[in-house]
Amino acid sequence: MDNPKDGTATRSVITTLDEYREAVAELATRAKRSMSIYTPNLEPMLYDQDIFLEPVKRLVLARGHVRLRVLISDPARAQREGNRFMQMARRLTSFIELRNVPPEYRNNPASFIVADDRAIAYRQQATKWEGIAEFNDQNVVRRHLAYFDEVWAVSLIQPEMRATAIDF
Repeated sequence: MDNPKDGTATRSVITTLDEYREAVAELATRAKRSMSIYTPNLEPMLYDQDIFLEPVKRLVLARGHVRLRVLISDPARAQREGNRFMQMARRLTSFIELRNVPPEYRNNPASFIVADDRAIAYRQQATKWEGIAEFNDQNVVRRHLAYFDEVWAVSLIQPEMRATAIDF
């Protein structure tokens, strides 16, 4: 999944959890300014893993202007308690914001993560691990980021996802 110097697209087909987990970790490592995650339920098999959490922690702590946005499309299934990504989000509310997808947008079965406006790991069906990772096709990335931004704009901040005194 190396990014060639000539600027051409670098697409990889993903067929397993391990491959998708590696792609998500690679995106987290490459991110410089932002990450946008569209997930059904915080997918602990992806986002509650050291291979993802460590680069996210480094990114947030090294750069004061980083923005991580997370849309949860099936909030009833989201594992909040014990999820380390959720714990990180509750402690770093200046950098990580979580929102629930409004009901009128919940029919999208996809799951994806975008790093900056350059890279994406995408699954058409969040219930399966088959998908793609694209590290240099801005047209593909921007199309999904536009959808994310549209849903983000109509999603409300969820107070239960904010930090509480108990969290500290």
